[in-house]
Amino acid sequence: MLRRIIGFTVFLLLFAAITYYIGWNLSLFLSSLGIDQHVWMWLVVSFLSLSYLIAMALIRLWGGLPVRLFKLAASYYLAVIEFLILLLPLANLGWLIAAAAGVGREKYNEAAGWSVLLLLVLLLVWGSRNAWSPIVRRFNLHVDKHVPGRESLTLLAASDIHLGDIVGKRHLSRLVRISKELEPDLILLAGDVIDDSVKPFIRQNMAKVISQLKAPLGTYAVLGNHEYYGGHISEYTAKMAEAGIPVLQDQVVQTGGLYIAGRKDKTAEAMSAEGRISTAELLSQADASAPIFLMDHQPYGFAQAAEAGADLLLCGHTHRGQFAPNHLVTRRLFELDWGYMRKSALHVLVSSGFGSWGPPIRLFSRSEVLLVTFTFKK
Repeated sequence: MLRRIIGFTVFLLLFAAITYYIGWNLSLFLSSLGIDQHVWMWLVVSFLSLSYLIAMALIRLWGGLPVRLFKLAASYYLAVIEFLILLLPLANLGWLIAAAAGVGREKYNEAAGWSVLLLLVLLLVWGSRNAWSPIVRRFNLHVDKHVPGRESLTLLAASDIHLGDIVGKRHLSRLVRISKELEPDLILLAGDVIDDSVKPFIRQNMAKVISQLKAPLGTYAVLGNHEYYGGHISEYTAKMAEAGIPVLQDQVVQTGGLYIAGRKDKTAEAMSAEGRISTAELLSQADASAPIFLMDHQPYGFAQAAEAGADLLLCGHTHRGQFAPNHLVTRRLFELDWGYMRKSALHVLVSSGFGSWGPPIRLFSRSEVLLVTFTFKK
C-alpha cells in the first residue's frame, strides 16, 4: 500500500510538472502573438490535461453521444501531451542556437510555436492514418507434425481490437471485410476484444458484426487484461457465444486435426479468486502429436510454452507501444514485444493489435492483422 501511495504521488507530481511545462511554453507563444493570457490559459491547460479522466468518470454515469464525443476529443489530448513532450524540448534547445545567431526572443518564440503546432498536426494526421488503416502481415511457418488429410492451413489472427466508445463498428467492419477477402481456415482473437466496459459492445450491437468473422475451422478468442478491468466477463462471453465465438478460459478445443488452447489473461492472477492454471497443465489436455496453437494475451512464458509442447504462441497486449517512443519501452519490458520469434520448436507471434487504446493514434506502429500460412509434415 505504501509503494502504491508513493508511486501515485510521484505520478501526480510528474504529471503536474508536465502540465506546467506545456502551459509555460504556450504562454511564451501566446505572448509572441500579442495575446494576453492570465488565469484563463492555465485553467484551459489544466482542464485539457485532466479531460480524459473526467470523460472516463462521466461515461460511467451516462454514455450518451455528447459524453462519447467528449471522450474521443479528450483521448486525442493524451497523444498531444506525449508529442509535446518530444517537440517542446527541441524547440527550447533551438533557442540557444537562435540566440547565438542574434535572433530576437519574441521572433523565435513565434516561429517555434507555429513550427511545433504544424508538426503536431502532421503527427496527429499521420498517427490517425496508421490507426484506422490496418495492414495484413504475412508469415509462412512450418510445423513438423502430421495432420491427417491436411498439408497446410491459413490462420487469420487479430488482437487488441478494443471495441468501445472510440473503436466501434466501423473499424470492426474493416476486420470482417479483410477476413472475407482472405478466406482463412481459422480465426483467432488474442484478447482485449473490448475496451473495459461491455456496454458499448451491447449498445452498438457489435456482436452482430463480429459474428461475421467465420472460418471453416471456427473462430476463437481469449480474454485480455481490459476484459478483466471492465468486470463484465460473464456478460461479454455470453454475447460472444451468441455470435458463435467461444472465449476460451483455460480451455482446449480440437478442430480440424489440431488443438486450440486459450489461457486466461495474466490479470486473472491478481483479479480473479481462482487465478489461472499453468501452461503445462492446460496443454496436458491436448495430444502432443498434433499441432497445438496457444493463445495467451500478454507475451510472457515463451520457454514454458515451448516446454509444454505448443507449436504456436499467439499474443498481443503491447500495441508495440502504440506511438513512439513507447516502443523503446515495450522492447525492454518483453522478450518479444512485436513480430516473430522462434523458441525451440515453438513459433511465437506478437501482434501490435488491430485497434487502439485511448487516442486512435499510432506512430511507428500500425493497426494490423496477421495472416499465417502453416505447412505440416506430410
